[in-house]
Amino acid sequence: MRLRADGRSGEAHVVLCEAAGRPAAYLPVLADALDGAGLAADWATLLWEVSSLPPTELAAAAGALAAAGRTDDCGHLLRQGVARPAEEIADAVVALDRAGLEPEARALLGAFVRVRSPQDAARVAEAAPGHLVPQLLAAAREVSAAREWDLVHALRVAGIPAP
Repeated sequence: MRLRADGRSGEAHVVLCEAAGRPAAYLPVLADALDGAGLAADWATLLWEVSSLPPTELAAAAGALAAAGRTDDCGHLLRQGVARPAEEIADAVVALDRAGLEPEARALLGAFVRVRSPQDAARVAEAAPGHLVPQLLAAAREVSAAREWDLVHALRVAGIPAP
């Protein structure tokens, strides 16, 4: 708040970037503090910075937000994360699953199949076909039957068996 009040926006952004690298357990506390101070835009910036963290840290952040009851923020974070390369999406989904965060893994894949191409989804599946293909197909099915069919076709073209 002090940096913003003093017009030192650049320094405030640096603090937000540093905060993104803190342990995930701090995120809900930071969210409450920023919201309480009327700095919702800074919270959005912090979420954007967190969305670019490595997959394991992204998964931990999503888990911390979900556990704190900040499901909207968790979903927002995961939707921002879909800009990552397909291989990182696969790593993030596996990390979420390992952490017991299956709903968050489904949310990430759901956002991914909505905005990325079926070919990109096939690249995600290549990382762990037995594990990710069923999840990707379920996410695509939730979008539409056509999206599911497009994914099945992309998987076949990539040589990945689809049920």
